[in-house]
Amino acid sequence: MRASHILLLIVLLSAGAACRKGFVGINTDPNLITGSQINFNYLFTNAELITSGNSEGNGYEDWRNNLIYSSCMIQHLSSTVSYWDGDKYLFNGTYNSAYWDENYPNSVAYITEVMHHAQGDSTLSNLYQECRIFRAFMFQRMTDMYGDCPYSQAGLGYISGIKAPRYDRQQDIYMDILHELEGAAEALDPAKANTIGAADLLYNGTPQAWRKFAYSEMLRIAMRMSKVDPTAAAQWTQTAVSGGVFLDNSDNAVLGHQNLATTPVVNGSGLILLGNDPNGYRLNMTFVNYLRSTQDPRLPYLATVCANPALAADKGDTVAVHQLGQPGGYDPPDNGGAYDLTFAPNWPGDQNKYSVVNRYTYARLDAPTFFLTAGETGLLLAEAAQRGWISGDPAAYYRAAVQQAMSQLSEQTGAGPTDAVINAWLADHPYDPAKGLQQINEQYWIAAFMDENECFANWRRSGYPTLIPVNYPGNVTGGTIPRRFTYPQSEASSNPANYNEAVGRLPGGDKMTSRVWWDVR
Repeated sequence: MRASHILLLIVLLSAGAACRKGFVGINTDPNLITGSQINFNYLFTNAELITSGNSEGNGYEDWRNNLIYSSCMIQHLSSTVSYWDGDKYLFNGTYNSAYWDENYPNSVAYITEVMHHAQGDSTLSNLYQECRIFRAFMFQRMTDMYGDCPYSQAGLGYISGIKAPRYDRQQDIYMDILHELEGAAEALDPAKANTIGAADLLYNGTPQAWRKFAYSEMLRIAMRMSKVDPTAAAQWTQTAVSGGVFLDNSDNAVLGHQNLATTPVVNGSGLILLGNDPNGYRLNMTFVNYLRSTQDPRLPYLATVCANPALAADKGDTVAVHQLGQPGGYDPPDNGGAYDLTFAPNWPGDQNKYSVVNRYTYARLDAPTFFLTAGETGLLLAEAAQRGWISGDPAAYYRAAVQQAMSQLSEQTGAGPTDAVINAWLADHPYDPAKGLQQINEQYWIAAFMDENECFANWRRSGYPTLIPVNYPGNVTGGTIPRRFTYPQSEASSNPANYNEAVGRLPGGDKMTSRVWWDVR
């Protein structure tokens, strides 16, 4: 990021925190101060940063939900460390609820406050629409992780005095955010003033870019309904395509970070993988073996073997054939394996022979955070075409999407395969309609690497890739891969009526094995 953006972010974070401290008074006595006297851009910036996964400047929720749980459950990463519970399907209540605990009182409250003060102000029209779009994205992730959750009354504690919000049904949340995305996209007006500018870390307040983001997010949500409501999924997919979705990596919703350990604006995953917990994990054998078996040219840009991962300066060996994945579900090597060693004949041994996340690309403090990409969008278009929901050749959509997902590495993370290498790989690995859904969603599994909560959601929706679960002693799922995160345990006492009603709607109750609305067999 540019030096001006670094300074801006530090100022915005400080100012946003200062504004937040005064919101009790602001909302208790509306006559005390008016919205026009406050620069709510600060709160919008904070909402984007917190949603990127580093709300406390230590990667708290990114560490727990995105990495410890989702990345291991989806078999991108594995761990022999006891507190990486996702590797073995163990239960940790505070880890399950980390994303909820961090985002409801922070990013959700911030975006709600900006919308409250921008609504009805014609000079802030585009800001209001962009807030609607980003709020839809935020709640898509929240409801996909937990199921039913506070939505219509969320973030209204200071504004309306609602301290115990009801849990909206996931189906209702989905329908509302689809309409919100459509309404906001249509209302964006390039002719109106851009009042947020550089405080918008995704698109600099550009309405045309936000419109593409809205329709691409609509496509993601529509395809999430492919099994539970294919009719609505097809209709909303068509609306998204007609509106105009991402077609190029320049459209990507990507948030840049800085390589400054003294600020809270570093990449949350990079902070964990490089600094806070470099020995807590290794790349999973399932993931590395898949990339190796398909000769995927991204492998040397996703993985590296370090002599000492605890040293941030050790960038490691990135040669593809040297990469080795660690199996999931094992105890620390010096305590003996929990399973038959035929599952991993080289185990136990030196753990540093196993690959970690590449430190030239994703395991950096200034690595970008990808919210939604052209590659992911194109793969969903390929699936929609394969299902007959939109016109066009699924193979053409697939080829373009994989090309974008691969070239995204060199274009936006700093290192990746060349166009010639990508084209050669695509020629050798063509689309096969007979295995279309499998190919598409296996590629999505790679394209969304490090957006592990999204990978977890798409795997539950599609069933691909086919993953072999572990059955570690004492796991809470009966040896099956979890299907959701559990609610904060504090909700049973702080919001009991709404919590109990929501739990009563969950098949099996508030458990990691219960399925959310769209996750049908």
